Amino acid sequence: MQFRFTIAWLATVLTACAAAPENPPLATTSRSDAAGAAVARRPLETPAIPPVAIAPPTYLVPQQPPPKIVVPPTTQYVCVIDTKNKQQQTAIEFAPKVAALCRKHPEMGPCQYERNNCRASGGRVFAADGVEITLATEAEYDKKVMRVRFRAN
Repeated sequence: MQFRFTIAWLATVLTACAAAPENPPLATTSRSDAAGAAVARRPLETPAIPPVAIAPPTYLVPQQPPPKIVVPPTTQYVCVIDTKNKQQQTAIEFAPKVAALCRKHPEMGPCQYERNNCRASGGRVFAADGVEITLATEAEYDKKVMRVRFRAN
């Protein structure tokens, strides 16, 4: 009897330890640091994607397209993170020279770094025109440039 209890307790402990770790939150830039920074991340006061209340349908409803995102004028990207019934939206703004580069060549390193930083926090990236930049879009960007990635053994 005690042997079964020990096995059940051990299985419970291992299951609790094996739970997936939560993604780290996307770091934001303070207003004092944003003045001279090449990239500034700030939370949006008004949500770019309005929250939609989803009621369980009683009959089959055709799938609706996701709502279009409205990006503030000086913002290059918006990072949207959905966690625990709460939505965090962060505007990603670049310095004027970097913003011009990212508008002309979104496949370049600084732009890609910020998009990947958003995705590492469990977010989705939306461009200035309101379209989501998916990993398929990133693959298209990678076809334009030759990237060399070195991996340590």
